[in-house]
Amino acid sequence: MKRWLILAALFIVAQGAAAQDLRNTLFAAADEALQAAQAANAPLLAPRAYASGVAAYAGAEEDLARGRNIDRIRNRLGTAIGEFNEAAEAAEIASITLAPLIKTRDDALNARADTFAVELWSEAEETFDAASRRLESGDIRGARNRAETAEALFRDAELTAIKAQYLSQTRALLAQANQARVPRYAPKTYERAQALLTQAEQELNENRYDTDLPRSLAQQANYEARHAIYLAERIRVLRDDDWTEEDIILTYEQPVVEIAAAAERVAQLDAGTEPVTQELVAYIEDVRARELQLEIDLDESRRRIVGLEDEIRELDEQLGGVSQERVALVQRLEAEERIREQFARVETMFDREEARVSREGNSIIMRLVGLTFEVGQAEVDPAYGQLLRRVHDAVEIFPRSQVVVEGHTDSYGGDESNMALSRSRAEAVSAYLNTELGLASFRVSAVGYGETRPIANNETPQGRARNRRIDIRIEPQLE
Repeated sequence: MKRWLILAALFIVAQGAAAQDLRNTLFAAADEALQAAQAANAPLLAPRAYASGVAAYAGAEEDLARGRNIDRIRNRLGTAIGEFNEAAEAAEIASITLAPLIKTRDDALNARADTFAVELWSEAEETFDAASRRLESGDIRGARNRAETAEALFRDAELTAIKAQYLSQTRALLAQANQARVPRYAPKTYERAQALLTQAEQELNENRYDTDLPRSLAQQANYEARHAIYLAERIRVLRDDDWTEEDIILTYEQPVVEIAAAAERVAQLDAGTEPVTQELVAYIEDVRARELQLEIDLDESRRRIVGLEDEIRELDEQLGGVSQERVALVQRLEAEERIREQFARVETMFDREEARVSREGNSIIMRLVGLTFEVGQAEVDPAYGQLLRRVHDAVEIFPRSQVVVEGHTDSYGGDESNMALSRSRAEAVSAYLNTELGLASFRVSAVGYGETRPIANNETPQGRARNRRIDIRIEPQLE
């Protein structure tokens, strides 16, 4: 009995293998045609012929499973192959004829319109299918008409999806604020949130592919909406507890007092909080600048120590030429000390509102915070002549040094336009130093970095203002 079961199992396995071999032999050409049609995107671009091929292919599979006549199966597979080949050819033609529509559909899909604009996406897909079928049947005019309609639908779906992803949270916050009667208690902050939302939507309408600005506007709107909700709640509490105006002012002065104390300063508020605030801001900026410079100096010192230790070790191991190389080493150290002294002189030449001076290794960087340009422009205002004259004088402290003028922008606008603008501004400053102030042209070069080297957060107006800058890099020559 056991032997019989084994033989039966082997027979079934052999039958299955034979059936699979037969299937592979019969369907090889049809499978190849099917793959070619799918590679040509025939399900989308030639739906009629592709569907006919799939139906014939499925019929052949069903006939094989039922053990029907081989000739019948071959006939069906022949039909499937013909339809798949026709679909592949039609899809190739459609990929050219409907190229703009396909590109628009891909853009909408990349924006996840199938998730965030379902109704528009479905309507666009149906119209796309109708255009493809018209083209398959030879109705080119009808295909183009439907393609234009589908293209408009896909663009609407794409924009709707982008807005949903960037603006839905803001709309939800504003709805929450309305429900909490925020416009009654904090109308200005609420209106600011609404205005930012409107501006973000307008930016997306005008250029949906540069989302840096609308994303930033939406984030600001979210903040203002949350801020308005908080303010409304605080105002309700203050009114309920019968706070006086003096109570409110004294309470909101307290954080300034605490911050001043942490900075080891006494907050004198008899003239209001503004003088104290300005003093604290200047103090924090100075501390941060010193911290950054110390980090740079420490890192440079560590590298120099390691390098000097290696050089001294090598010199000590040599038998000849030691004296000469030690002299060269001492001269280099003296040159670096001279650069540090010159750097100290440059530091005293500028007010904080004009330039921030720092050092990276032996390079001197002057960040011209007092030099700005009109929006989108690259002309140097003559009003900055005195500042640039001091830049020229600072450069001359380092004889035979090379000067690099570096232009930078914030993240708003396109990458290429920002790169071009930063380069134009750097070239304008370089030309001014050369033609107006007499700095030799072979010593000055200009480079634009666009938005690629931010030094602050592009999500805040203050950060973007800091990122829009001109840096002057002095490269001294070690003697």
